[in-house]
Amino acid sequence: MKGLLGKDEALRIASRVIEASPGDMTEVFVSGGVSRLTRFSDNYIHQNVSDSGHSLRVRVIFGKKIGMASTNSLDDDAVKEAIETAARVAELQKPNEDFEGIPGPEPIPQVNTFFDSTFGFSPLDRAKGVKVITEAAKAKGFRAAGAFQTGASELCIANSLGVRAYNRSTSAHLRTVAMSDTGSGYADALATDVREIDPALVAQTAVMKCESAQNPEVVPPGEYEVILEPRAVADMLSYLVRGGFSASAVSEGRSFLAGKLGEKLFAELFSLWDDGLDPRGFPMPFDLEGVPKQKVVMVEKGVVKDLLYDYKTAKKEGKKSTGHGGFGRWGAMAANLFMAPGDSTVEEMIKNTKRGILITRFHYTNMAHPMKVLVTGMTRDGTFLVEDGKVTKPVKNLRFTESALRVFGTMDMVGKELHRAGRSVVPAIHVPAFNFTGVTEF
Repeated sequence: MKGLLGKDEALRIASRVIEASPGDMTEVFVSGGVSRLTRFSDNYIHQNVSDSGHSLRVRVIFGKKIGMASTNSLDDDAVKEAIETAARVAELQKPNEDFEGIPGPEPIPQVNTFFDSTFGFSPLDRAKGVKVITEAAKAKGFRAAGAFQTGASELCIANSLGVRAYNRSTSAHLRTVAMSDTGSGYADALATDVREIDPALVAQTAVMKCESAQNPEVVPPGEYEVILEPRAVADMLSYLVRGGFSASAVSEGRSFLAGKLGEKLFAELFSLWDDGLDPRGFPMPFDLEGVPKQKVVMVEKGVVKDLLYDYKTAKKEGKKSTGHGGFGRWGAMAANLFMAPGDSTVEEMIKNTKRGILITRFHYTNMAHPMKVLVTGMTRDGTFLVEDGKVTKPVKNLRFTESALRVFGTMDMVGKELHRAGRSVVPAIHVPAFNFTGVTEF
């Protein structure tokens, strides 16, 4: 397929590198693909681009001396130079006494991650989807901006111990902000199979939110009940798991979970797992070390259960890698998150809210305190006041500073519907108290 190497060619390149390497051990990482993007603003398409390419990274190892080099060209001379550079770098290094070797081969599970419907989606197809959105925005006198991206990627990981892992996958993402001079609304949809994306639903959601968000009023900062829609939930969740459930971070005392495995730290309604084989998300059958992914239940009904392991930490602790490695100093990382659904609807959450804020999504979030998982950021593109069980008016965006530990530790209602948001599959939630620290001008 144009833009992709394919399994045979990717493995051939990787094997050629391993054969040519002078190292005691060698690891090869070949990645690339094609990305196609249709971008629009002010209700018209202003950019249509397609980009493709591949890169190769090689690690050459002599004993415990490690060198790495990369290239974005796969021709013979460039690959040869990368091998030689990695070898020279390794020879100049001091031994890394913390090095635990590289993993050996294991069977790679099969999971369907590639759809011809997505790979073959044309610029005209994307334009038709965009038109649905722009026409809906124009009908209300709004301006729509956003992008419709489709593409395919492939990853090949091989090493001198016999690992030969290859996977190709497709992805599609349609996102838009409908806006006027006095309000905005956001909506998006993600899928591996572009046929699952409904532009009409994306348009309807964004336009409806924009229509409801006109002429927002100021509410004072302070503690409010909040209803977090899935995109906001996924944002907070990303900070909770960013290193927090890494076995190396826990053993080194860098995680809030240090010494707390088996404790109930979260609400009974909160269950969380990582599963790279579940087709409801964006599956990937192996990690960046070529180790098969395992489903890991991190939290079950509020109780911390299991941690994520890369090869190095697993070997140190006499355990088996869970297939979450390859992130270097960050340790094992979650990449395919799922939250358990509840039995509520967003409408029921609103009816049960005395005085609170309904939040579409967050913007410009950052970690303020890793051990407390204190996150700061702003609301954006659809923020509403809820009073006595009803959405009463749009409000100007608020800045927040809140702990993800408290959010998922106190949430008391969970949505029954799951939504893809980033690389997470999550519901909406209701939280009884959420700390807002300031108000914006828009």
